[in-house]
Amino acid sequence: MQTIVQTLAAELGQREDYVQNVITLLDEGNTVPFIARYRKEMHGSMDDQTIRTLADRLAYLRNLEARKNEVIAAVEGQGKLTEELKQAFLAAATLAEVEDLYRPYKQKRRTRATVAKEKGLEPLATLLYAQAPDCPEPSEAAKDYVDPEKGVESAEAALAGASDIIAEWISDDAAIRKHLKALFVQCADIVTAAAKKDQGDTVYRNYYNFTSPVGKVQGHQVLAFNRGEREEVLKVSVEMNRDAAMNVVCRYAVKKPRCRSTGFVEAAAGDAYDRLIFPSVEREIRALLTDAASEGAIGQFALNLKPLLMQPPVKGFVTMGLDPGYRMGCKVAVVDGTGKVLDTAVVYPTYGERQKQECIAKLSALIKKHKVRHIAIGNGTASRETEQMTVELIASLGKESGVSYMIVNEAGASVYSASPLAAKEFPDYDVNLRSAVSIARRLQDPLAELVKIDPKSIGVGQYQHDMPEKRLSSALDGVVEDCVNAVGVDVNTASAPLLARVAGLNAGVASNIVKYREENGSFTTRRQILKVPKLGEKAFEQCAGFLRVPESANVLDNTAVHPESYGAAEKLLALLGYTAQDVREGKLVRLRERMKEYGEKKLAEACGVGLPTLNDVAAELMKPGRDPRDELPAPVLRTDVLAIKDLKPGMELKGTVRNVIDFGAFVDIGVHQDGLVHISQIADRFIRHPSEVVAVGDVVTVWVLDVDEKKNRISLTMRKDKVKKE
Repeated sequence: MQTIVQTLAAELGQREDYVQNVITLLDEGNTVPFIARYRKEMHGSMDDQTIRTLADRLAYLRNLEARKNEVIAAVEGQGKLTEELKQAFLAAATLAEVEDLYRPYKQKRRTRATVAKEKGLEPLATLLYAQAPDCPEPSEAAKDYVDPEKGVESAEAALAGASDIIAEWISDDAAIRKHLKALFVQCADIVTAAAKKDQGDTVYRNYYNFTSPVGKVQGHQVLAFNRGEREEVLKVSVEMNRDAAMNVVCRYAVKKPRCRSTGFVEAAAGDAYDRLIFPSVEREIRALLTDAASEGAIGQFALNLKPLLMQPPVKGFVTMGLDPGYRMGCKVAVVDGTGKVLDTAVVYPTYGERQKQECIAKLSALIKKHKVRHIAIGNGTASRETEQMTVELIASLGKESGVSYMIVNEAGASVYSASPLAAKEFPDYDVNLRSAVSIARRLQDPLAELVKIDPKSIGVGQYQHDMPEKRLSSALDGVVEDCVNAVGVDVNTASAPLLARVAGLNAGVASNIVKYREENGSFTTRRQILKVPKLGEKAFEQCAGFLRVPESANVLDNTAVHPESYGAAEKLLALLGYTAQDVREGKLVRLRERMKEYGEKKLAEACGVGLPTLNDVAAELMKPGRDPRDELPAPVLRTDVLAIKDLKPGMELKGTVRNVIDFGAFVDIGVHQDGLVHISQIADRFIRHPSEVVAVGDVVTVWVLDVDEKKNRISLTMRKDKVKKE
């Protein structure tokens, strides 16, 4: 029987000693980013996602082991544990298998079978279910169990009770359930229908008459009809060929050759399937589909969230944030290159032509006063009108102004602006103005701003409100943590929410870091961080490599080189004839070449580190203080706008991927309404999921397939071969 380490190694395709090392590191309280970055020699350079998967599976397998021990002890306490049953428990690969095996021994609520047992009918059930060659006729055998005092008035009543007992035994049979579930997955259909005959047009209309094999139904379909069922718009059921299912039940329950009680047992088996097994298996199949769909949606949400957080920042420019609106007007905030608020205003571009011109004049004055370079527009209510006004504004300023704009996903901005965190950060500003500040900062540094918002509110998934809360939060928090630590954090400028996402730190310690620098000035070395209250050696070990101190005299303090490897970095420089000053001045162009000449393995031994660590140190020395996001394609900034009526089939456009879902990708092409590239239009080859080709934030070339102005729908393709020839 496999151990947990062997199971994980097989599942992940990793060496057992590497898996054991990761388990040990996790058990010692090390964080995933720290293990992934600074313990590569111990795990063969697994990435952070693999280590998170390992940690999740480890928790599940340990929980499985604990549950096995619980049920084995419980059955043993009843005096019913056999060696065969014990081995079956130990061999179970899932919690569902354990529960199926344990089902006959669980304490049950009062059932028809328990009532029959109380009437003394279990021996009769045992006799008939044994199906021995010399078994008497059931009606004859039942006469011996007629007992009016116990409530058994006749032989027919005795047989009815015995049938209930046999039906429960069949229902509790783990082998029957296991094979039936496999059959349902392979052969059953999931069927949905409108809850009412006259059900009006709703977003669920595609499911008013929908059938799909259970094994082929898509995750987004499952989540859609589940929600429709909760809202009482749809009815959902599982349909299975009863004869095929009964063949499985009878294969286990009915013995050969036939005897006098065979027909009776077959009838009890039919009752067991109809009354007990089918409803139970239907619920389990629905639950399995929902769990799989939820895991898929959570995985896609996490996949979309990462590129959104890792969008290249538009750093160092004065930026104007516009939070569009109708009744309350458009909120305006101007922030400098570091995100500090310079000015705020409220304008009313949607109230009429006069108010729009007043708005343009007011914003033009703010742009000239503060030398604004970029405008960030939230994509919510009144975004289209605000974008049109912005295009007129930029035109009035002239091309020489160099001003451009970008539509920014404002999901979660209102949640942040009403939060205690925003109130603490901007106590003197109205809630709506805080939102405008957040929108401006999202263009300047998406990661630093988005970490202030609950990841579930960022809106790059589907059906996130239907997901298991704890599982979704865990997955998304892991993505945020990985992104923050991959980029690194300036300890002297980072906000408390950003610092709290650094490996080894929590909200309390992050607040203490901010408070310490406010009281004592900027940090000048990494080691100085140890003076922060409640930040001990273990926390320092975990966080130090991810914190940057640009003000430090030691250039290594502004890199991802961990303090434990400073000696190795210094030795590497000395052996290859470089100095710390060369690192500052970027003079290590030939570093890799010199490493090869010296011999990388020999060099690693001389520096006292493994080859993966040596290569990581070298990469940091060549680009100290680098931001990995700077190597990604820059975001698309615009100066003009298209209306949906301007789009024609075959038109070629550049766009930014805003969301990736199971059936396609939504792309911002400079029209208020994002266009949909269906999965069939993403690549000229078969793909199982759009994420195989595109990710949130990607800049892509698309062609217009079709435009429906009435429904505000734009169909796009990324396949040039699908473009209509004029």
